[in-house]
Amino acid sequence: MAAAPDIQLLSSEAEDRHGAPGYSEFQLLLACCAYTSRAERVRALLSHRLNWERLLALVDRHRLVPQVYAALSAYSDLVPNQHLDALRLRYRDNARKALWFTGELVRIVSHLESAGIKALPYKGPVLAQTLYGEVTERQFGDLDILILAADVTKAKAALLDLGYKPALDLGLQVEADYIKTGYEYSFKGTNGQNLLELQWRIVPRFYSIDFDVADFFDRAGEINIGERPIRTLRPEDLLLVLCVHAAKHAWVQLSWLCDIAQLLKSQPLNWKAIQDEARRLGIERIVSLNLFFAHKSLGARLPDGRLKEDPQTTILADEILNIIKSSTHYNTESLPYFHLMMRLRERWQDRARFLYRLVFTPSVSEWSAIRLPKPLHSLYRLVRLSRLAKRLVAAA
Repeated sequence: MAAAPDIQLLSSEAEDRHGAPGYSEFQLLLACCAYTSRAERVRALLSHRLNWERLLALVDRHRLVPQVYAALSAYSDLVPNQHLDALRLRYRDNARKALWFTGELVRIVSHLESAGIKALPYKGPVLAQTLYGEVTERQFGDLDILILAADVTKAKAALLDLGYKPALDLGLQVEADYIKTGYEYSFKGTNGQNLLELQWRIVPRFYSIDFDVADFFDRAGEINIGERPIRTLRPEDLLLVLCVHAAKHAWVQLSWLCDIAQLLKSQPLNWKAIQDEARRLGIERIVSLNLFFAHKSLGARLPDGRLKEDPQTTILADEILNIIKSSTHYNTESLPYFHLMMRLRERWQDRARFLYRLVFTPSVSEWSAIRLPKPLHSLYRLVRLSRLAKRLVAAA
């Protein structure tokens, strides 16, 4: 990347130049997740006056309980007892949830496969085990399972057998068209919480990043979860998916960069395959930004020549850094967000396709807002246009 901004997220010089509230707490959060000079940096920051309530809030917001607890437990003499206890309680609660989700994932995948449905989990327990070696060492709150679009209706029926209920029921006629333009169904457990996302695309269609899910299945690897082999994304596909997921959410959660940094560290990667697929999808800029942030903020080591030179990426890096560090909510329904998503793409045709699909591709909100008869389903595009315009005006 040419003329990359000197972010210095982990440097003491940067700290001397910044006295903003929450700066030391954010630096400590980064230091706990870093892959270089972590011990000396954590100890140095713990000698500062810290707002521990603010730090705990950052840990929760960025979903980094396992990483921060592991790092600070080594310095229990420098951490106030009540705050280390608070982290310990969070860690134990996360471990219980992770183990429950692991058992549930095995139950779901086994049931889907017994019904002849191919399933490819790629986050949750599978990602934790792949990257960190233990399902309890990553924080997550639901399960994400990829299936083929042709299996959606059949998979819904199978999940009903297990006690899951779709958060939205569109009816068979509407559902057939929703599958063509949508990307996921959320399912609630018996307690009413959304616990499972059944996906046939990685991101909504309007993002115009058209991964080939069928190819994911053809290239899938295998990992043992709960003493059961489960198929999941190969490392190269996983890296691209994680990069796109972080970009989609404007990098508001540091745990996503931690996952990318850990993937770079823990898995052998075929970089030619990654670059070829990123070029085909038009996401080279998105991948470069993720690698850049993982390197600059967490000390992730990158193979030589893996950051694509792009002046626009340098401009975007400073802007996105402010989003990452901000403690305020980032509005993903705003004009600045959609403008950012367009600027993340390096090809004009991808930006044009993004804008067209954003305006005219009905989302689950449009499909559920009004029920039109089958012959009038094309009018959902106008419903989308109207609702999008209202949301953007309200958010302006």
